[in-house]
Amino acid sequence: MSRPQEFNTQEALSQAMQVFWRKGYEATSMADLLIATGLSKSSLYATFNSKREIFLAAFDDYRRSRAKDMLKILSEGPARVTLEKFFQMAISDAWTCNGQGCMSINQAVELATVDIEVANRVRGDFLGMEQVFSKTITRGQKEGSIKSSMTAPDLAKIFVVAFPGLQVMVRAGCEVDDIEKRLTSLLSVLD
Repeated sequence: MSRPQEFNTQEALSQAMQVFWRKGYEATSMADLLIATGLSKSSLYATFNSKREIFLAAFDDYRRSRAKDMLKILSEGPARVTLEKFFQMAISDAWTCNGQGCMSINQAVELATVDIEVANRVRGDFLGMEQVFSKTITRGQKEGSIKSSMTAPDLAKIFVVAFPGLQVMVRAGCEVDDIEKRLTSLLSVLD
């Protein structure tokens, strides 16, 4: 008879995610994960069969949480204001997290070229962002907060391309003022 699980899986995933986010997949060892979660090797392997399985579960948890946050931010207020708020929050979060940036963008750079499952997840994130941006921009054009005559899907594509660029600039240590000026230029396409 197997012993019942004596730890909170969600909490363990959250702790593992922080390590993967900070160090990246390759640089994270099982010892790092054991220290971060406080679990024994047998407990960790009983729930997750491998480092990769822990990573994918933690990455998926991160992705769900960020998608939920994005939807919430972009649905509260005039579309133009919510888009600006979303990008300011994304940049601020990247600085607050010691310049770690977005975990999806980090994995696009680290693993997507060698791991098809990660690549599919990252592409799914980009597609999901594009759909949410397009819906928000359409709403903004209808309500009048977005004046651009470009189509919502075309504007959404610009924002999807800009998002990783801004994240990488934060990770590269670019000046706050410089990134804010670039964000202002980006948002001007809505006017």
